[in-house]
Amino acid sequence: MKIVDASTRIVEVPLSKPITTALHDMASVGCVLLTLRTNDGVEGEAYAFTLNSARIKAFDEMITGLVELAIGRDPHDTEGIWHDVWREINPTGHKGVTIAALSTIDVACWDIVGRAAGLPLHKIFGACRSSVATYASSGLWLSQPIDELVAVAQDFVDQGFRAMKLRIGNPRIAADVERVRVVREAIGDDIELLVDANQGLTVKHAIRLARQLEPFDLTWFEEPVATHDRVGCAEVRSATDIPIATGETEYTRYGMLDLLDARAVDVLMPDLQRIGGYSEFRKAAALAAAFDKPVSTHIFTEQSLAIAGSTHNCISVEHMDWFAPLFNEEMELRNGELVIPDRPGTGFTFRK
Repeated sequence: MKIVDASTRIVEVPLSKPITTALHDMASVGCVLLTLRTNDGVEGEAYAFTLNSARIKAFDEMITGLVELAIGRDPHDTEGIWHDVWREINPTGHKGVTIAALSTIDVACWDIVGRAAGLPLHKIFGACRSSVATYASSGLWLSQPIDELVAVAQDFVDQGFRAMKLRIGNPRIAADVERVRVVREAIGDDIELLVDANQGLTVKHAIRLARQLEPFDLTWFEEPVATHDRVGCAEVRSATDIPIATGETEYTRYGMLDLLDARAVDVLMPDLQRIGGYSEFRKAAALAAAFDKPVSTHIFTEQSLAIAGSTHNCISVEHMDWFAPLFNEEMELRNGELVIPDRPGTGFTFRK
């Protein structure tokens, strides 16, 4: 089996309404959809994305340029292809658009492997579960007023979610405390509540806020400070009993190692696009396991289920519905968990 052809397609997926975090204003996501084809007629698919479609053409050009290293290769040679791309991007750098392209190529190759075998990827990787905990993340934005937060939180509960994430990051600590209090009262004590500051706080602000949020039994406090401030994140972690989750904006196993070495994290959150695809995600998860730390996947919900189903220290996946319009298949929520699909490959195929 050989990869004989590759094609990309750029699409923009509008969000239902503009949303805001402490770091971003978002109205859409732009995606590059990659399809690899083999001489046996088996296809593999993957995508990269940017917020608001900003600079999405640069992602397309990087993927198109680097995918040439996979043409003529057996898609089962995932490790060899990965390292050939890794070597090729050395002069450009091992972060940013280059890693996004590497990730997309890697996921598409693995998708072929699964489809060719007629097996879901979590079975090929070595399955450990058939469903995984998830939390609703497509709402409870910083831009939403409190009355809307209550309605959205109740809707998540009605959909069957047993956990949800609230964005915080107001200049006034009291405003964030009030938002958390109101949502906690609305959902009760049996629903998990997570908060995410999206890197929007200073260390001292984050510590003061965390101490005031401790009575609300939060599952974690995500990205309290800038991702590069590992010392600051470690200070926040040491000052609160709330677990600290971070890592979504770090790249490859080396970024994960930096966070672990700095003692800056309780829950590591690799992002499939930034981590380096399935091949590197599995290494990062093993690295976290060596530190006795859990991982929780960031966005890319559909594709991340293959990791969750084969990674024992994966405690949850983020349920983000932004990319659902891309796919023919739908995710299945059952008893508060997402079902790991038993369809071949990633289990999801692009709408044409």
